[in-house]
Amino acid sequence: MNYIEHIGKYFIMLKQVFKKPQKWSVFKEMLFREIEDLGLKSLGIIVFISFFVGGVVAIQTALNVDNPFIPKYTIGFATKRSMILEFAPTFMSIILAGKVGSYISSSIGTMRVTEQIDALEVMGINSLNYLVLPKIIAALFFYPLLILLAMFLGIFGGYYAGILTGLFYSEDYIYGIQLDFNPYFIRYALIKTLIFAFVIATIPAYHGYYVKGGSLEVGRASTQAVVWTSVVIILLNYFLTQMLLG
Repeated sequence: MNYIEHIGKYFIMLKQVFKKPQKWSVFKEMLFREIEDLGLKSLGIIVFISFFVGGVVAIQTALNVDNPFIPKYTIGFATKRSMILEFAPTFMSIILAGKVGSYISSSIGTMRVTEQIDALEVMGINSLNYLVLPKIIAALFFYPLLILLAMFLGIFGGYYAGILTGLFYSEDYIYGIQLDFNPYFIRYALIKTLIFAFVIATIPAYHGYYVKGGSLEVGRASTQAVVWTSVVIILLNYFLTQMLLG
């Protein structure tokens, strides 16, 4: 029953979030601030992780493809498919859930325990719309760009790993990347990313908004937000894969 209560409160929260902003000038200012906080400040970790994950995938594939009857271009093909279908949209979304989710939950939770949200509501401001909607739009706008960058850097990381280790030739890797390219896989990854971005923005916001207590409870809410966001992403990934690729 406790889980049902939380799910109900979550959807009631969303109903308040998606109301018309009261002041568009303030909303636009908040939106650009969230794009910087949630998007641009996540760029570094996405670049670093995706590049090295691509390199690791390519090296592991090369080490396992030691049969002379298996062509070497399989390494590039497998790295491309792995990064586009799974590692970029899902793995990077879980990374963002940890980094961004804890930030959203703790920032809103701190506003709740210091009664700043109460002050907004006393002034007649829809606090959920004011605080959460810019985060959702910023995530939906910027995260697909981050995931596209992660795909490119992951594939490039695999290429660079081949140059450094000498396990495979660049020509074979590039041929594997070009082999049997299906544009639908990019669309599939972006659809997943948009859904995951919505989850990353809303579930931590829910945990932060309804926190009760002091700073200790804010820390616990941030931890719960990251855990539940990751769980929901993994479950959604399973169902979306069945629906979109099945």
